[in-house]
Amino acid sequence: MNISIRLFFGYFLIVGLAAWFVLNTVNRETEPGIRQATEETLVDTAHVLAEMAALELSAGRIAHGPFADAVRAAIRRSPRADISGVHKESIDFRIVVTDPRGIVVYDSKQAALGEDFSQWRDIARVLRGEYGARQTREDPYDPTSTVMHVAAPIVWQGELIGALSLAKPMASVAPYAERAARRVKESGLLLLAASAAIGLFFTGWLGWSIHRLRTYARAVSEGRKAEVPTGGGRQLSELAGALAAMREKLEGKQYVERYVQNLAHEMKSPLTAVIGAAEILEGDPPETDRHRFAASIAEQSRRLQAIIERMLLLARVEQLQSPEGLRLLAPDELLAQCIALRRQALNGRRLTCATQFTGQARIRGDAFLLQQAVLNLLDNAIEFSPEGGQIDISASDADGTVSLSIRDHGDGAPDYALPQLFARFYSLPRPATGRKSTGLGLALVREVARLHGGDAHFENHPQGGGLATLRLPAA
Repeated sequence: MNISIRLFFGYFLIVGLAAWFVLNTVNRETEPGIRQATEETLVDTAHVLAEMAALELSAGRIAHGPFADAVRAAIRRSPRADISGVHKESIDFRIVVTDPRGIVVYDSKQAALGEDFSQWRDIARVLRGEYGARQTREDPYDPTSTVMHVAAPIVWQGELIGALSLAKPMASVAPYAERAARRVKESGLLLLAASAAIGLFFTGWLGWSIHRLRTYARAVSEGRKAEVPTGGGRQLSELAGALAAMREKLEGKQYVERYVQNLAHEMKSPLTAVIGAAEILEGDPPETDRHRFAASIAEQSRRLQAIIERMLLLARVEQLQSPEGLRLLAPDELLAQCIALRRQALNGRRLTCATQFTGQARIRGDAFLLQQAVLNLLDNAIEFSPEGGQIDISASDADGTVSLSIRDHGDGAPDYALPQLFARFYSLPRPATGRKSTGLGLALVREVARLHGGDAHFENHPQGGGLATLRLPAA
């Protein structure tokens, strides 16, 4: 399973368990809390009513006096109260008054007059001088029929003359408990949804950062150019930097070893020629031989210089991770500049250039490196073209790619050589001289193309000659 998915499930499991624990606790405590608040209110009300009933009970007119009239009037009221969305249309209470023995002398419902309530917990405890309260179901099989009773002592002139019990059905407060439970559940679901969204966001962000590191590591292992990923937090950025540093050290060591070997191998032949010519010149050969061997020394020296210069340029390009000094370049202008720079070589072999420029797309890149790449392709076309021939040069764009093509009308490349033309130090003999070049020109072309996100390709044209193409992304 993907590490990001594992992290998300772990995070969501922790948050989900915490949310479930909190919601479960709140749900369990909501109804008891409302019951306790209701009981506290009933206690205050019962004691106030006990004081109001004391005079009437002492005078023996509790069932027919002003107290009873006031209670009847209150029961008939309709408060029409809107309490946080719950509508209250009636007065929901029952008042029972007993004498000191617990015999009911007043009942606001007129249902229990003369009955003995001395065994009920609320009345019994108050008559003993304690706090009395109870909850009783009117229907033993219906939990919603619970009624809360709170009793208060009735005292007249310092003497306990009875007890007043105030009852309230819990069904009247059930809507508040249900609404509180519903709101808690809704808030819990909203919390879980928000937690899931936050978890998905951070999981996606972490997965994206890890994916960029993985892509970079794969590019490094395949030897491709790749930018060091940034972002993703300090630790991931440090890891990316460590990978980049490790890559540079490993590549630097391998790069030096490989290039020293290649350079030593390629320089051995011209150096041998220079040393041989120098030894012959030390023997004071005839003037004709002196000129020939001096020319050989000069030619091999120029070859050594070209190898060193191109090796340095190729080394610089290979070490870059992205082009430097980016500029917008018009393909037709780039090709025209390269033709102008090689005008002397073209005239020397009486070659003409046929140009064809289509499209308006531009290239964003390093002007110097792109010019060097095109010049290498043009140099190859000049050397492999028959004297007095033509070189076809074109630029076009399609599907976001700019193609620069240079075709000569020579013999083309042998089939066995086509897969190796862009390899370092691989070169074919020039038709005019039979000599080989440094073998670094096409390698430089491909590296420049890859540095700019493109590629280079060579093939034999169906109608003869070789066709070299440099493909680059359009700006």
